[in-house]
Amino acid sequence: MTSGSDRSPEVGLVWALFAVVTVEVFVTYARLPPSDLYHVTGSGAEGGASRALLFLNFPVALAAIAILLVLLGRLESRGARAVALLAIVLCAAVLWPKIVNQDKLDARPVNAIAAIGVALAFGLTLWAARRGIVGKLEWRRSDLGRLVLGVVLVVLALPWMAADLGFSFDGVPVLGTLYQTGELRTQPGDPVFHHAVHHGHHHGMDGVLLFATALLLSRLVPSIRGRRLRGLAGAYLALLACYGAGDIANDFWLEQVVKRGWTLWEVPDVTTPKASAAWAIVVIAAIVLWVAFVLPLVRASSPDGTRLEAPRPGV
Repeated sequence: MTSGSDRSPEVGLVWALFAVVTVEVFVTYARLPPSDLYHVTGSGAEGGASRALLFLNFPVALAAIAILLVLLGRLESRGARAVALLAIVLCAAVLWPKIVNQDKLDARPVNAIAAIGVALAFGLTLWAARRGIVGKLEWRRSDLGRLVLGVVLVVLALPWMAADLGFSFDGVPVLGTLYQTGELRTQPGDPVFHHAVHHGHHHGMDGVLLFATALLLSRLVPSIRGRRLRGLAGAYLALLACYGAGDIANDFWLEQVVKRGWTLWEVPDVTTPKASAAWAIVVIAAIVLWVAFVLPLVRASSPDGTRLEAPRPGV
């Protein structure tokens, strides 16, 4: 049997979110010509499968690591834990700069490494779900903040959601005014006119998905068994949230502010980890989040994040 704290519908929601976008990516890249998309050459079902495989590498593999860290403490079998660790290593391969090249988003054999890690993570999730970890999502007081942030994410992501489906907001009442999507624009360093928001997938949408992953899985950090694992999972989720926020800020600012001609200054790109001032800000912000929200849970004595009190005499 499992207790209520063992149930984690948040994991299922994260997988569902990425599954929906994976299907969108496959369909859009299969039906549109490469000239309408960004840095791809394939077309038809082959082109769709190629871009979907890249999507499984980035950002799904990063989210899969977070899921595995959450599940790791709940896996009782040594074999299952070994598979989880192997999956983490395979998914982490996506961090190697040459695995996903933003300048050429066509799949290569090396992209199978992280995809296998994602498949193992999904399989472990299904195996764990059979043991009773899936349950009803219950409301908590801290969810109000998550809900507000979720609404903000949706508002920012609307142009990218449409782009994933291969559409723009041209001629759409209200949305066509609030957001520029199909308008032809230039940007600093690229004087050639192009659509403000190209069809297909955007790294800003990756940021939205990673931030949403951190929001959902952060609900499970207090229930992770083991202080070290609790602290590690919390640190990874904090970094994931700040990294996602950086991708959102970079892409949205470029498309909706810079391309309107309001300013030439661009939010620095943090898509590829490197030694830079922008990445220093990401790391520092993640440390602040960890100290503020995760450290108290690490210091707690019980898996649900509350301190254990000594029993009173006579009780």
